Amino acid sequence: MPMHQVLIVEDESVIRHALKRLLERHEYLVSEAASVRESLQEFDLEKFDVIISDLRLPGAPGTDLIKATRTPVMIMTSYSSLKSAVDSVKMGAVDYIAKPFEHSEIIESVSKAIKTGKKSEITEISDTDVNGPKIPGMIGNSEPMLELFRRIRKVALTDSTVLIDGESGTGKELVAQAIHSLNSRRQADMISVNCAAIPENLIESELFGHEKGSFTGATSTRTGLVEAADGSTLFLDEIGELPLEAQARLLRVLQENEIRKVGSIQSKKVDVRLVAATHRDLKQLVAEGEFREDLYYRINVMTLSIPPLRDRGDDILRLAESKLQKTCARLKTPRLHFSADALEAITIYPWPGNVRELENAIERAVVLSESDEITTSLLAIDLDHKIKDTKLIIEQDSDANIESDDELSLEDYFQRFVLEHQDSMNETQLAKKLGISRKCLWERRQRFGLPRKKKQAC
Repeated sequence: MPMHQVLIVEDESVIRHALKRLLERHEYLVSEAASVRESLQEFDLEKFDVIISDLRLPGAPGTDLIKATRTPVMIMTSYSSLKSAVDSVKMGAVDYIAKPFEHSEIIESVSKAIKTGKKSEITEISDTDVNGPKIPGMIGNSEPMLELFRRIRKVALTDSTVLIDGESGTGKELVAQAIHSLNSRRQADMISVNCAAIPENLIESELFGHEKGSFTGATSTRTGLVEAADGSTLFLDEIGELPLEAQARLLRVLQENEIRKVGSIQSKKVDVRLVAATHRDLKQLVAEGEFREDLYYRINVMTLSIPPLRDRGDDILRLAESKLQKTCARLKTPRLHFSADALEAITIYPWPGNVRELENAIERAVVLSESDEITTSLLAIDLDHKIKDTKLIIEQDSDANIESDDELSLEDYFQRFVLEHQDSMNETQLAKKLGISRKCLWERRQRFGLPRKKKQAC
């Protein structure tokens, strides 16, 4: 019969080693870790028959392991913290052990936990209920999303830097919020920054703060957003748009855990957990000299990839139903439902704008609806997804040199048009010619990795 495996998570080496020797004498196969973070990084928690963890550990409490695995977790605590131990049982721990403990008590508790086995199937079913989110604010039951949820739970229990990649509109900020809400820093608000939305000449001041008089217009000392995130999580969306100078300052924050305001000679220590996001290929940006290689390796500690909506199977229908009811509630309209043809269209359409496009289509349909049914026409989605059937057809420009091709996709057409005309047209002219707003033009540039060319200094 194979030996039962036990993981001990305890930062005091004397206690950890004594417990290991005791268990090994009773023919258990024992592994050790000094923190929750180490246990997650070094081991597959599902392979153990039971986990024995101290309640108070550096970085994250032992109870965080309960959320990270289906393996039974036993919590150790001192007599003075028995209330905390009882609370941990309410959170899902199979048992608690008071220090100093009796050897017989430990062996009996471990044996009982192993006989009990994994967490009950009722708990598992509740956790994967298709009608409810597995992660706060997120819906999904497809394999790619379940894998994403598993990884979110795992990285949330550490303070490691996380890089989230995914197409525009997939919900990168939702993932960042989920990581923060499951982390020990959740009592403080997460600070979110869209690096692409801040003018380049203000980004360093916004992120790192400035001293009074450090530049024209600096009429008072300002606290930066990195300092505001001290003790919490800093979410940098579209980090690929960060200028090189700001990248250097950010690298210092990650390396030295300190910031220095613009115009200051003094540094200040900060404790910030960084979560970054991008839809661009950062490796390619490194190769092109637009992103620092040392910073790339600093932020690429743990990577979470969000699947596009078109790869999420039936999740799209669950999302659509959820978004429809939330939109009805927000707009204070009677409860609506999708027609059969609308549901089919939602399933077929590739949703290049992902969840954001789905939300916009549903809100537009709710506003325009004159009955209790949402039809395909109200969603106004293009099922053919070809140039000949879209509103993006523009008059032929003799200088455009773009072939007329009925099979050219919208994405290809947009990219080709922008690349061939951005030197001769400004953003307003490009948007007008394409029949879209400047904001839409910017969003599509981000989606397709076509940053606006910066003006050369005279």
